[in-house]
Amino acid sequence: MIHITFPDGAVRAYSDGFSALDIAKSISEGLARKVLAAEVDGEVWDATRPINQDASLKLLTWDDRGAKSTFWHSSAHLMAEALEALFPGTKFGIGPSIENGFYYDIDLGDKTISEDDLKKLEEKMKELAKQSNAYQRKEVPKNEAINYFNEKQDPYKIELLEGLTDGEITFYTQGSFTDLCRGPHIPHTGFIKAIKLTNIAGAYWRGNEKNKMLTRIYGITFPNQKELDEYLALLEEAKKRDHRKLGKELELFTFSEKVGSGLPLWLPKGAMLRERLQQFLQKAQMASGYVPVITPHIGSKQLYITSGHWEKYGKDSFRPITTPQEGEEFMLKPMNCPHHCEIYKSSPRSYRDLPLRLAEFGTVYRYEQSGELHGLTRVRGFTQDDAHLFCRPDQVLEEFKKVIDLVMYVFTSLDFENFTAQISLRDKDDRSKYIGSEENWEIAERSIIEAAGEKGLKTVVEYGEAAFYGPKLDFMVKDALGRNWQLGTIQVDYNLPERFELEYVDADNTRKRPVMIHRAPFGSMERFIAVLLEHCGGNLPLWLSPQQVKVLPISDKYNEYAQSVADALNAEDIRAEIDDRSEKIGRKIRDTELMKVPYMLIVGEKEMNENKVAVRKHGEGDKGAMATEEFVKEMRSIIKEQMSGKKVAATA
Repeated sequence: MIHITFPDGAVRAYSDGFSALDIAKSISEGLARKVLAAEVDGEVWDATRPINQDASLKLLTWDDRGAKSTFWHSSAHLMAEALEALFPGTKFGIGPSIENGFYYDIDLGDKTISEDDLKKLEEKMKELAKQSNAYQRKEVPKNEAINYFNEKQDPYKIELLEGLTDGEITFYTQGSFTDLCRGPHIPHTGFIKAIKLTNIAGAYWRGNEKNKMLTRIYGITFPNQKELDEYLALLEEAKKRDHRKLGKELELFTFSEKVGSGLPLWLPKGAMLRERLQQFLQKAQMASGYVPVITPHIGSKQLYITSGHWEKYGKDSFRPITTPQEGEEFMLKPMNCPHHCEIYKSSPRSYRDLPLRLAEFGTVYRYEQSGELHGLTRVRGFTQDDAHLFCRPDQVLEEFKKVIDLVMYVFTSLDFENFTAQISLRDKDDRSKYIGSEENWEIAERSIIEAAGEKGLKTVVEYGEAAFYGPKLDFMVKDALGRNWQLGTIQVDYNLPERFELEYVDADNTRKRPVMIHRAPFGSMERFIAVLLEHCGGNLPLWLSPQQVKVLPISDKYNEYAQSVADALNAEDIRAEIDDRSEKIGRKIRDTELMKVPYMLIVGEKEMNENKVAVRKHGEGDKGAMATEEFVKEMRSIIKEQMSGKKVAATA
């Protein structure tokens, strides 16, 4: 017999070799029909895989993230079976699940696949899904696996097998398709009811530009048509909210191939948006005891060797910059923390000086492959709202909680209220990816868990997601379309102070190492603005909108009065412009609506004679006439409320 511990703490005995699906059936046939996978001792398994020893068990249904991932990975195998049927001789790379759906990288040889072929592929997948073929797991010796894929003449699977040894190789078979795969998979194909193949792209084998370009087919599946229809409707809305589209329409940013891929150019309105965000955070930071610093855009290569970044991330950086002096090399700055360590080290520090909170909006540069660049969310040059806090060990918990408070203020002030705090810890097994002592890592991890608990954050724990120098708390924000984004981050670091030999003199006159906290509530200005634009559909909060008011004279006769209104608003720090084009008022209103300007003030003879303005709100229409002074007072009240962090309503 084996003993199974359930999430509620209950323990039950079952026969050795029972699967999670068998256990589900013993509880309820209705439950068993919903089980897609199982979490056994924290690891996701096939629901049909035998359990041969005592274990903790969580049955996973569609509502669980692990089940969705398993469902979509199984769908990738179903697509591969359909591809093999329609395009015989196809060679297969990898086919993982992704955040929404799955993809498979394939080599079609001399064949090509078009958008028109996707419909045929979908139909074949539906035909195969209806057969309810079981996903069967089989452990295979390495030589047998190599022979199998040699016969299929599949060089990609042979290459993957090179890094595996006997005892860790498994095949999965469903219907007529067999694949090298560690799993897990759903019980059978019949669970897959609704299918949509969404895109065809190119992808280098194993992400290496020197390798062959493969065809990548993306898709998504659901257990019913209703959920697929809802997802497709969401996709259409996402297209409307695409930050690249909005950035162009709202004249915020652009890109130029002559400047270089992944290097955004901020237009006047975009620069103003960035400036407002920066001022907003700087004000909050100053109130919290941060001091501003500025560091150069380059640094000596030796700086990053000392920090450990060169060893870990050198391949992801731009190549070193050489100078006429032999042996002298610089790097485009890939991160700000080493520079801040040197600022700390520039003066003797006492325990009374700590915590020292250094803040910088520092621009950094990292080499991203051209195929991975995407608008503002994946760029080669970006500005981090970076800060590094140097504190005594006894101050870590309190400082960490204060940073959480700052992140909460930023999120609530920008209407990001649906988020999860991800506690990112070391890999449970592979410690080779990290630097620093076991003792310091354990202290740092405990501090993060304790701080998140005291602040009552909704958390999840992810092993293997820590930075190489320390654990972190990553804020996973859900936007208005239900998509998750990683934005703010807080990290505890005992290692860089060690590597840079940072010290402070303690109360007992001994020299001690400070602890370093890395923190970026926005993450990066570029990514944050991209997510914010898509979250609010370009309808920015009034306080943040680059252009808050457009004054629209009904005809040229009222341009002078319109200008006086705009001047009065600007004098009160309300950003206003006049549309003095010789166009009909209807055209001016439509154009202003498209630019998503929060307020329009329409002025004509009546308004001029009464010294008033006719107010229109974006998306809502007429709000009546009022004196300019009254309008200013109302605007100030709205802006104050939005920036309080207590209530935010994006103008919609």
